[in-house]
Amino acid sequence: MGNIELTIIGACFIFLMNCLGASLVFFFRKEVSNKIYSLFLGFASGLMVAASIWSLILPALDGAAYLEKFSFIPVAIGIILGVGFLILLDLILPKIFNKKRKDGSEHLSKSSKLFLAVTLHNIPEGLAVGLAYGSAFLLGGNAFYSALMLAIGIGVQNFPEGTALVLPLKESLKSKKKAFFLTCLSGAVEPLMVVIGVLLSTSIEGLMPWFLSFSAGAMLYVVCEELLPDSQISSKNHIGTWGFIIGFVIMMIFDVALG
Repeated sequence: MGNIELTIIGACFIFLMNCLGASLVFFFRKEVSNKIYSLFLGFASGLMVAASIWSLILPALDGAAYLEKFSFIPVAIGIILGVGFLILLDLILPKIFNKKRKDGSEHLSKSSKLFLAVTLHNIPEGLAVGLAYGSAFLLGGNAFYSALMLAIGIGVQNFPEGTALVLPLKESLKSKKKAFFLTCLSGAVEPLMVVIGVLLSTSIEGLMPWFLSFSAGAMLYVVCEELLPDSQISSKNHIGTWGFIIGFVIMMIFDVALG
């Protein structure tokens, strides 16, 4: 199999796995109960927190290792910028799209915040795969299969991420088709970023700690602001808490086992 074919396979796989996870929304024939909704909100929260740590923050610290004991500086700034970016969007976009709460105050919808956070999280993942393939084009040999394994690992992670995003979107938008489309759209940035990563593999690697930590900040903001509070709708049996733990452990295993 040629090197270009391996690159195309990797880029398509990470996108298709996201859509495959999102397709599970069509198997829920009835309205999701509060318990199931709490479970999946907790699951999405745990998934995103674990992804923030193992997929984003730790690699960002590794990428800034040249700063030695000050490697935390770009990571800390990136996280704060990621949080600030979503807060800024929450202030600006409602004025553009005229979104208002019942009390008259303007806001960015929960589905919009969740969509933005997951999309931002997908950007550095796609760039990481693109950089791996870009390096492989320079090194040749088995480097392409290493890049493909990275794409497969990220793709496997994208399956539960797609499911975790599509169900809250379904509840918010009241439409399975819209939720599925938006979830696939959030994953569509990854193959695009793979191409950009390949083309810019020699020039953007130094910025990866900033991209990664920025995405982590955005995800952590959404978890704290939207997902965790709403996951306590059904709190009698700690459903939301157990969902968080399950999502956290699953993503931790994927990130560690698949590199």
